[in-house]
Amino acid sequence: MQRIKLLVWLLGLVSISAFSSCVSEEEETSEGNWVRRSYFDGNNRSNAAAFSIGDQAYIVGGYTGDDYLNDVWQYNADGDYWERKGDFPGAARSNAVAFAIDGKGYIGTGYNGTDKLNDFWEYDPQTDSWKEVAPFGGTARYDAVGFSLVGKGYIGTGYDGSEQKDFWQYDPTTNSWQQIISMGGAKRQGAAVFVIDEVAYVGTGVNNGAYEFDFWALDGNSLQWTQKQDLDYDDDYVIYRSNASAFTIGAFGYITVGYRGSIVGSTWEYHPGTDIWEEKTEFEGSYRTGASAFSVNNERAYVLLGKSSSLRFDDIWELEPFVDYDEED
Repeated sequence: MQRIKLLVWLLGLVSISAFSSCVSEEEETSEGNWVRRSYFDGNNRSNAAAFSIGDQAYIVGGYTGDDYLNDVWQYNADGDYWERKGDFPGAARSNAVAFAIDGKGYIGTGYNGTDKLNDFWEYDPQTDSWKEVAPFGGTARYDAVGFSLVGKGYIGTGYDGSEQKDFWQYDPTTNSWQQIISMGGAKRQGAAVFVIDEVAYVGTGVNNGAYEFDFWALDGNSLQWTQKQDLDYDDDYVIYRSNASAFTIGAFGYITVGYRGSIVGSTWEYHPGTDIWEEKTEFEGSYRTGASAFSVNNERAYVLLGKSSSLRFDDIWELEPFVDYDEED
């Protein structure tokens, strides 16, 4: 009887050891690590516009929960510090779009607490100065997406009283707008976009209260849209959401945080060559919606600010996509 008890005890130890090894191995192979960087120097806020030029990134405006803002902040990724720049001279706003073309930043559309906006502005980092340029060619709106491809800017989707899916191209050499082919699929607001090799990938968002699953690519040379694999493909992916943050690192695109019935923190990496997604470590800060995101030199990417219920944030997190998760950093 004692020999039987001893055998059972030993088998139990082997099972516990094997289980512990499996858990440990799973943790060690969890890819993607979020690292907290220097807190944002300005007021806590959500729905601020963001763009990057060279080694610097810029945050413009946003909403504190009480006030719409027009301040401008520059982030130095190498030094991990913030510096305030001259205020944005347009109306204080949130939910605007922003992008950069040939060393200049651009911001437009949004909401000022009363009106939807369609003005459009150019920022010169060399002189820390703004000038108003041709207004956006579409209807005044907020919660649109904006990006640049092959030396031109694009704004589309959003909410102007109802959801939209039209797209407009801005040419900085002629300071003019022209409408291009609309994105396929559903109209939407609160979508996300990232750019890889002069192709913009647009997806997520909501239309009439329903989350949209379709995912589209716009080629910057042909200006043709191609539908990609849905964001709920065979239930393997649960990527759809609204007001997510999106960015690019190297050859891959990323979507993280946002809202899907409640705030979410799952992070997904897109592989354009195979049209597949890979799940990465969840966002390690407080889950949020209305966060800002930017990439610096297409090598480093950050998610910052945003809100959870009535709480606004001032933290900033960098994703190291190919580093194993480390809960101690």
